[in-house]
Amino acid sequence: MKRHVWLACLALALPFCARAGMFDDEEARRQIRELRAETMVTLDGLRQRVDALAKNQLDFTNQIEVLRAEIARLTGQVEVLTNSLEAAHKRQQDFYVDLDARLRKLESLPAAQTAAAQEAPAPAAQQPADPQAEMRDYEAALSLFRGGKYKEAQAAFEAFIAAYPKSTLLPNATYWLGSSHYQQRQFDKAAELYGKVAAGWPNDPKTPDALLARANAQVQAKDVKGAIQTLEALIQKYPTSAAAENGRTRLKTLAPKKR
Repeated sequence: MKRHVWLACLALALPFCARAGMFDDEEARRQIRELRAETMVTLDGLRQRVDALAKNQLDFTNQIEVLRAEIARLTGQVEVLTNSLEAAHKRQQDFYVDLDARLRKLESLPAAQTAAAQEAPAPAAQQPADPQAEMRDYEAALSLFRGGKYKEAQAAFEAFIAAYPKSTLLPNATYWLGSSHYQQRQFDKAAELYGKVAAGWPNDPKTPDALLARANAQVQAKDVKGAIQTLEALIQKYPTSAAAENGRTRLKTLAPKKR
C-alpha cells in the first residue's frame, strides 16, 4: 500500500520538475537574446563612431592638402614677385646709367666751352683737366658697370674721383662707385658712399636717388632703423622727387605704423 502511495506522489511531481526545467531553459534563451540585442546595439554604436572618426580624419587630411596647395601657391607668388622686383631694379639701374650718360654729356660740353671762353690759359701745372679726357674716363667706368664688371668699375670710378677732384661729374661718379660696391654685396661701404653724395651735393639731381639707394643698402646691411631714418630724410627734403615716391612705398613696408 505504501508503495502505491509513493509511486503516485512521484507521478504527480514529475510534471512540475519538467515545467521548472523548461522555465529555466526559456529564461536562459531570453537572456541570451537580450545580450545579443545589446551587443548588436553596442556594435552599431561602435561602427558609427569608427565611421565618424574615419570621416573626420579624411576631412582633416583633405584640409591639410588644401592648405599645402595654398602654401605652394603663395610661395610661387612670392617667388614671382621677387623675380619681378629684381628685374625691375635691374631695369631701373640700366635706365639710370643711360640717362646719366646722356645728361652729363649735354651738361659738360657747355660748361667746358664757357670756362674756356672766360678764363685765361693757366700755367702748365695748373691747367684744368681735359674735358674730353674726363668724359672719356667717366664713360669707360660707366661702361664697365653697365657690363656687369663691378669690381673693375669700382676701380675705374675710384681712379676718376682721384684724377678729377673738381669735376662736375663727381656726384655721379660717387653714386656709381657706391652702386659698384652694392652689386658686390658690400652694403656698408655702398651706404657710406650714397650718404656722401647726399651730404656733399645736396642740390644735385642725383641726391634723391642716392638717399633711396642708401636706404636699400642699409636694409641689406640689416640696419633697418638707419634705413627708416634715411627714407624719412628723403621724403622731407625732396618730397616731389620720384625717389621720394618710391621711398614712401618702401617706408610703409619697413615702418607701417608710421604711415
